[in-house]
Amino acid sequence: MRVATELRRLREAADLNARQAAALLGVSPTQITHIESGLAGVSENRLRRLASHYSCTDDDFIDALVAMATDRTRGWWEEYRGLLPTPFLDLSELDHHASFRREVAILFVPGLLQTERYARAVFSSRVPELTSEEIELRVRHRLRRQKMTIPYEVVIHEAALRIRVGDRNDSRAQLAHLVKVSGESHITLRVIPFDLDGFSRASSTMTYVGGPLPRLDTVVRDLPHGSVFIDSDAQLKAYRTRFHKVEAVSLDPERSRDFIGKLAKEL
Repeated sequence: MRVATELRRLREAADLNARQAAALLGVSPTQITHIESGLAGVSENRLRRLASHYSCTDDDFIDALVAMATDRTRGWWEEYRGLLPTPFLDLSELDHHASFRREVAILFVPGLLQTERYARAVFSSRVPELTSEEIELRVRHRLRRQKMTIPYEVVIHEAALRIRVGDRNDSRAQLAHLVKVSGESHITLRVIPFDLDGFSRASSTMTYVGGPLPRLDTVVRDLPHGSVFIDSDAQLKAYRTRFHKVEAVSLDPERSRDFIGKLAKEL
């Protein structure tokens, strides 16, 4: 889908319509439409020809698109196809291709840092209610996603640390888990306490996922009807700026670890 989006953007930037692009490639306009909507794949040869016709001279960008278009990896998430909604699989594939991940969490501990009991409690609170089988599938999928080891920077607001998801023991175990994983080399965890200035910059959650190139980064927003993937240049730039502003007003990693440890002792 991302390859499809980028090819459409290149065509539009070249001021060509689908019929003109099809003529340059020697195919039907319908085939161009299918490629640009993600309904059909595109070979390396055709992708490079399209990029040339669209006067794209960014070789690194073209190579990245080729790698995405020709990747035939059958990821671990495929075992959940037909069992979980497609957005779950999309997130797993995004993780697989990511070069780094940044996250701001306000009301819940991020999924990649949740304990099994915390994750189960989160899914058990969904409306409409999930069946026990659906909950277990989601928990198992979430725990499998946690095995990724790319650089992960996360900022968690105190609200997410204090809201009890499950019982007191679950909350205490979750905080202890955060203290533990915050010491891992690929994880940088920061906290925004209630009494710290600048909270307005972190008024909603966000997940920023790095691609092979900055222009192929992706922002994921969780909305009531599901996840939304954002990839326009202007929005990516805004979210990059926003994350750095949130990071700037948060506690440093060492103070954040101490802060979480203190909260755990209060329970």
